[in-house]
Amino acid sequence: MNIAVYYGSVKAIEDVSFNVNQGEIVAMIGPNGAGKSTALKAVFGMVPLHSGDMLFDGSSISALRPDEHVPLGISLVPEGRRLFHSMTVIENLEMGAFNRKNGDIKADIENILDMFPSLKEKRKQKAGVLSTGEQQLLALGRALIQKPKLLLADEPSLGLSPVYVDVIFDKLIEINKAGTSILLVEQNARMALEIAQRGYVFKIGGIFMEDKGDMLIENEKVKSAFLGG
Repeated sequence: MNIAVYYGSVKAIEDVSFNVNQGEIVAMIGPNGAGKSTALKAVFGMVPLHSGDMLFDGSSISALRPDEHVPLGISLVPEGRRLFHSMTVIENLEMGAFNRKNGDIKADIENILDMFPSLKEKRKQKAGVLSTGEQQLLALGRALIQKPKLLLADEPSLGLSPVYVDVIFDKLIEINKAGTSILLVEQNARMALEIAQRGYVFKIGGIFMEDKGDMLIENEKVKSAFLGG
């Protein structure tokens, strides 16, 4: 892998390698500006690689646009949710399925709404009037409508109340148990590592540690830097 991403002449990440095995939750933690979200965006084709290569199901995806990743089985829950605020809950889910070419989309939308009962009650409301937590659930549901093999989640708990933080993490566990692999970038390092099989710890511009999630929670360097001692 050994990917590098530059913004102009400024190095964002360099010589970064990571992998997600089938059925895993893998967490990326570290300080702000260390390159976690950049690495995630690189996987989804949102930023070009300066060097290196990325493989998905054995094939290179480095040159693909974001919309070309989705049919392969990769979906993104973006930081900040990026919903269509003037559209209803249902319409946002339909937008998530815009390039679906098979299956019963209406039935799949109903399944998503069954998974998120608070959205089902507000299915005809505009996304902009939902609470922040409900909007995050909708962003998650929109990504799931593509039935991804790999779900990329960029700071899914950012700005949420403690109640909705718990809801989001519970849903990520549920999604993973149903067979979807997850690559998770998250500032709430402890919660991320608690649900992750493995984790990568970023420093500015790269990765300096990899281990099982529970081992990272017990690591003294990780505890002092990210877990409050």
